[in-house]
Amino acid sequence: MIGAGLTPTLAFLYQRLERLLDRGDTPEADPQPPTALAGTLVLPLQADASRLAERTQDLEELRDALHVYYRGDAPVAPSDDSLLRTLGRLRGVLEEIYGQHLTFQGEQRPASGTVVRQRTRRVTGRQIGMDAGEILGDALVDQDVDTVERSGTNIGMRARRIGPPPV
Repeated sequence: MIGAGLTPTLAFLYQRLERLLDRGDTPEADPQPPTALAGTLVLPLQADASRLAERTQDLEELRDALHVYYRGDAPVAPSDDSLLRTLGRLRGVLEEIYGQHLTFQGEQRPASGTVVRQRTRRVTGRQIGMDAGEILGDALVDQDVDTVERSGTNIGMRARRIGPPPV
């Protein structure tokens, strides 16, 4: 998030925050990601309604902290540690709500795309992390399962296609 891409990154993250607070979990078909975004977002952006409800207060607090930067009342500078920490918190909350990584060029983290995290103590039936016809971008399944009973099945990912379309 550091460098010349910081201002468009702030704008992109702040606009997602405002949209969630204004429109709730209504899908967002065509957000305009900054050129610094690494990887591919799965569109439309779809918020998890329960996670959004759990994190609304955090979003409101983050909006209060970042609005001076977004409006241009405070300089957006890579040397502003408070700004960088707050943007990092916002990104984490957005990733949790959208179930996707939001990664920017130069960062050493998974590329932008779908993320499924499952923490399960015991699987007695069937648990599937991801089962999609097409995703057309990066996807990650992170499962932590203590026990899969004899009658249980745990599948991390099953898909016909995930990456970019064939050339």
